[in-house]
Amino acid sequence: QGAQDRLELPHRLEAGSIQRDMWSAVLLAASLAVPLDVRSFRVLERDSGPDNYYKVVDPGAALFIRGIYGPPLQTVTLFAPVPDRLRNGVRKIRWRWRAIELPSGGNECLEGHGDSAAAVYVTWKRGLRWYSLKFVWSTEAPKGATCNSIRNPFVASDSIVLRSGGGGSRWVEEEIDPEALFRQHFGGDVPELQGLGLLTDGDQTRSASVADYAGFELSEEGAAALPARRSVSGGAAR
Repeated sequence: QGAQDRLELPHRLEAGSIQRDMWSAVLLAASLAVPLDVRSFRVLERDSGPDNYYKVVDPGAALFIRGIYGPPLQTVTLFAPVPDRLRNGVRKIRWRWRAIELPSGGNECLEGHGDSAAAVYVTWKRGLRWYSLKFVWSTEAPKGATCNSIRNPFVASDSIVLRSGGGGSRWVEEEIDPEALFRQHFGGDVPELQGLGLLTDGDQTRSASVADYAGFELSEEGAAALPARRSVSGGAAR
């Protein structure tokens, strides 16, 4: 029995070491996730009307932003810059959202109907040129579609339909790989990340829309060891 124990001991130590390494990787990945406080989002003046229809809600747990659009308001975009140390190397962006009321006939892929209950922008900048990917929760646009592509010397942007229809009171969690998506949509080296934007609107369809946003996190390289969640990497929604 003693000889058998001596033979099994190295295997037990090796298994224990592997388990410790796995937990260390998970903890390291978690430590690299940087939360973005919802209170850091501010009205982006150059792209917004005079009436701010967003508010920070405190339900007694985690804070969230609620957007309540009603016609004939001009649309308002919120924006939060990322910390300087996260300008490069962010491999995961996560958030939670829920579309409580979808704009009637909203469809980003149909001219004159480009409204969505919820949209999250990821933005980069190189020189004078801004790049953005807009992730939308649409009423009618097909899930996975890419619409509204703009390419000019100062702007490059695409809209990606992550969700279509549904909605209600249930929170939905999203995860994207921003660098992989940048390369897929724009090609070349990834410039510095600038920040995240939010938009709830209904001006084109002249209809009400309501959505909530929360749980923004940015993770640097090495965060792939985190437990898998719904992911968008190198493509649109799956």
